[in-house]
Order: sequence, then C-alpha cells, then structure tokens
Amino acid sequence: MNAFLKRLTLLLVPALAGGAAHAAAVEPAMSSLDFVPGEVRVTAHRDHDDLLSAGLGLAGLAGAPVPFADPAHPTAEELRRRAIQMSWKGIADLGPLGGYGQAYGRVPAVPGREYQAFAWIPGAHQPHRVLLQAPDGFDRDRRCLVVTASSGSRGIYGAIALAGAWGLPRGCAVAYTDKGAGSGFFDYADDSGVALDGRRARRGEAPLEFTPPPAPGGAGIAVKHLHSGDNPEADWGRHVLQAARFGLAMLDRAYPELAPFTPQNTRIIATGLSNGGGAVLQAAGLDDERLLDGVVALEPNVQLAGRGRKLYDYVTEAAIWLPCALTDPRFDAVPFARAPMTGGWPQRCASLHAQGQVQAGTPAAQAAEAYERLRASGWTDAAMQVAATTTAFDLWRAIAAGYASAYLRRGPADMPCGFGYAAARADGTPGVGDAATRAAWWSDSAGIPPGNGIGLFGGTDGSADPTLAGEQCLRALWEGDGATARALHAGVEATVARLPRADLPLWVVHGADDGLLPTAFTSEPYVAWLRAEGRHPLYWKVPHAQHFDAFLPLPGFGERHLPLLPYGYAALDRLWAHLYGNAPWPTDIATPVGHPRGAQALTRAALDLE
Repeated sequence: MNAFLKRLTLLLVPALAGGAAHAAAVEPAMSSLDFVPGEVRVTAHRDHDDLLSAGLGLAGLAGAPVPFADPAHPTAEELRRRAIQMSWKGIADLGPLGGYGQAYGRVPAVPGREYQAFAWIPGAHQPHRVLLQAPDGFDRDRRCLVVTASSGSRGIYGAIALAGAWGLPRGCAVAYTDKGAGSGFFDYADDSGVALDGRRARRGEAPLEFTPPPAPGGAGIAVKHLHSGDNPEADWGRHVLQAARFGLAMLDRAYPELAPFTPQNTRIIATGLSNGGGAVLQAAGLDDERLLDGVVALEPNVQLAGRGRKLYDYVTEAAIWLPCALTDPRFDAVPFARAPMTGGWPQRCASLHAQGQVQAGTPAAQAAEAYERLRASGWTDAAMQVAATTTAFDLWRAIAAGYASAYLRRGPADMPCGFGYAAARADGTPGVGDAATRAAWWSDSAGIPPGNGIGLFGGTDGSADPTLAGEQCLRALWEGDGATARALHAGVEATVARLPRADLPLWVVHGADDGLLPTAFTSEPYVAWLRAEGRHPLYWKVPHAQHFDAFLPLPGFGERHLPLLPYGYAALDRLWAHLYGNAPWPTDIATPVGHPRGAQALTRAALDLE
C-alpha cells in the first residue's frame, strides 16, 4: 500500500464507522500487519449501545439474559450484546449484596468503535480473535492502551469486567484476545462454525473462528482450545503481544490525526485474570520489544519450570481424591460440600479402598486418609473448602479431559481416555443440537463444555463409581512414562513462563482462599522465583478472596468471601499513578485485610481499600 492510499484508508475508516450504532465496515487485508491476513470488522457503538455494557448498564448486565428476537437466527448485534452480558456475569458479582457500583466499580456508558479480526501466530493451525475497543473519549494527552486476554477459555469479551471496566472509563483503548480459545464451537452435525461477526456459518461460507478438518456428521462437536492442534496455552503470551500490536495499528485508524501510535508514545498496560493472568505473565517474559509498561495479573494460572505444581498435576489429583476427602466431617458446614450432587462421594472412598489406594477400613478413616494425602501434596484447608464447589460441579474432570486433549494436540475424535463432546439431549444422552441452542454458543458459553447444551461423554464405566476410570486414565498420563505420557509432559512444559525484564512494574493479586488455582501452586512460587532472580514484583495474597467472584451470590459464599476484582482495580490504579503521575513504584506493599460482608451488602470499608 503506497503512502497516499494508506493515508486515505486512515481517513476513511472513522467516517465509515461513525454512523448509526451497529453500522459496520470492512477494511481490506493489511499488509502492515502480516498476522491479520483477512478483513477487519469495524462497528460503531453509540446512543443506546456502548462499548462497556452494550447499552444495558449495570442493571441490565445483572438481569436475565437478553433475549433474541429470533432465537434460531440472532443478529450480530444481539449476539454481541449477550456475549458482553454473559461475560460480565461469568466474572463479576453483580448480585444485590455484591457491592458492584456502590462499594467498588462502575459501568458508565462509553461510546466508541470496535475493530475485530482473526489473527494468526506463525505456524498455528487456527487463528485467535483480536478486538480493539476505541472510546470516543480517548485521552489524547495520556495515550493508554490496555491489553488483556480472556479468563478461562472464554470468548473475546471474557476480560471486559476487568480490563474494559477499568480502562474504558478513564479514556484508555482496550485490546482483547481470546488467546486461541473462545466459544466458536464447530458442530459436525451441520458442518458449521462461527464467523467474525459471531453468527453461525458453514464451512466455506466465510472465514471461521475455528475450522477443524472434515469429518462425518456424527463426529460431535469440536472446541478450538482443545482440538485446534496448536496447544494454545503455549502461545498465550504471543497472543497477548499480537493483540497489543493490533491495538496500536487500530489506534492509527481510529485516531489518524494522532498517528502513529507506538510503544514509545503510548503506555501499554497488560492485565488479566485466571488463564488471562497467566497469559499476561507469559507475555511479560516474551516482551523483548518492550511493548509493555506494566502488568497486573489476578489469580494467574502460571506454570513454572521446576517450581510450584503444574495445573494438570493438581487438577487430576483433585478429581480423584477430593470427593473422598471432602466427606470428612470437618467440611460439613462448607458450601456445596453436602449438596445433592455429592451423594456419590462416599463411594469414591470405597472405590479407592477397594483398589488398595486407601488403607483405612471405615468411611470416616478413609476420608481422613484422603484428606491427609492432599495436605501432604500442598493443599491447604482453605483451598479444599472452596474446592468443594468445583468438585460438586464436576469441573476437575471437565478441565482435565479438555486440557489433556489440548496438550496432546488431539482432535475431537481421538481425545485421550475415550472422552468426546456432543450435543446433549434433555435426558443427558448424546444427540444433535437444535438451531437455537447452537446459535447461542458463541455468546453464552464459557469456552469448555459441558454446558449450554453440550455434553462431555466417555471416560466412564458401568461401576458404582463411573467417572473414576476416566479420571485415573487421565492421571496415568501424568504419572506414566509411555509415549503418550511423555508427549503430554512436553505439552505442559511448553506452557511455562519466562523471566520478565528487571525494570517492568509487575503486580500479582491472588485470593488466599482460591480453590481452583491455589496460591501455593501458582502465584507464590512465581513471586518467589522472580525475587530470587532479582526482580521486585508486588504481591497481594488477599484474605477471604477465592477464585470465582461470580460464585459470591451462591448460598454461603458471599457471607464467607470477598470479591477479588476491587483489588485488581486498586492495583491498576496504583500502576496508573506510577506511569502517569510519577508516583514511585514501591518495592513492597502491605496487603489489605478486609472482612467478609456476612449477610449484609458489601461496603467499601469491608474491602480495606481506603
């Protein structure tokens, strides 16, 4: 593209995007960004629509899922609105006692434009989604780009409650990546996936978020994170850095009178939580070009070489042993530890005893033995208490089966241990999904089934403890020494974080009660490693905070725990003061010591952030 045409493109794009809300434009492929070979979709979001809440505001975000006029054929605008709503609901406590909008956080209307595309890591089989939100109120004097990655395996808006809620109201643009995961599920039943605008499209009709190799219609459902053949977790850091570069390029197009946007004239702040937190820490270790000016990682899934514990290790351990350990009377009062779906847990103790893995002869002694085993491997009482919910919801098995497939680079038809995904009938058996269910996957799903009409099948037997066989098969991939086990270990080792540069401001915020990614396995060894290598990370191990703020409205949770998001916002505020207000970056900082709200609405005082 010659200089005149490039300048003309920069001038035309804002005009094309600046009309009525939902007006869309398409830019041609960009020679300046070789990792975005296809179109960039540009949409305007103003009037009764906006970047942060799609026009719903806090009350709308907290309300019932926004309906589609035609559930089988939702529009791109309807899908975006519901994707934003469901992403908020999946991360933040928006309940009436949660304090969002009163004790912390806000959801103002933020008009602006979105630039969205499929980007490619060199050598990847599948793309990752990138998105820039460019607010009309962009702060021209303090040029700021927040870059983030979705939590878990969520879609492109999966970090909006953290990065968008903090960055957009203060005039920052926000660049997102789904980091090679997302909810663009491919259904072999009708050979369809998800196009750039979120709507379903069949193979060959449009570029898709995920296009697996052809297979018969009965092959089930393919999930990008798990079946792309790329082991996306190994590239999370590269996804984040590409999103930052995409953000800078789109800022040139959004505000051509201020171009060029570069790392030298625009502050780039990276933040994320859970898997997104791990992604920004991976990016920090790969940032040879010094794109990033600061990093705030919340409850990161960070994996290290020779330190801590790998996710797959403790997830497969938890899947087998926690159902038995949690029958110990010490957990009787723990939320969900005695819920109806836990009725099979005593059978787990009996199964392990029958196999000779638990020696004690009585159920009570078997539970105590399983509990002591987990304590010896690093599990704290606080982590196990909160993990009762994860165990009751059968999340350990779902995570282990999916991640094993990703680490081994397997497809939907050859997942390890006989697992697979298919549409689930009302009776729980595999079937074919209807058009309305399929259409809502992109907006509603958290990224890894089961859920949203998709079931996890296989890995079971006809015994009284049907899931144990599959869980032990998955565990054997970690403990074994065969070719498949070695391949899985290689896949896990490819995900380890590298050392960030010495002068990078970096802050890790983690809940002391995290039962999904316990601090003893993740943040604590990471922070200790950085300090041993001469780095000076800040670390808040927040008392009473656990992993899922969205669980706080559940019975017993809000009374016991605090949300983690306000502490992430506070850390970002301190980073902002350092980058833009010349506030010194501390070498250490005291952790706030709040207290659970009990049966009352959360107050600012309870957070200890004054």
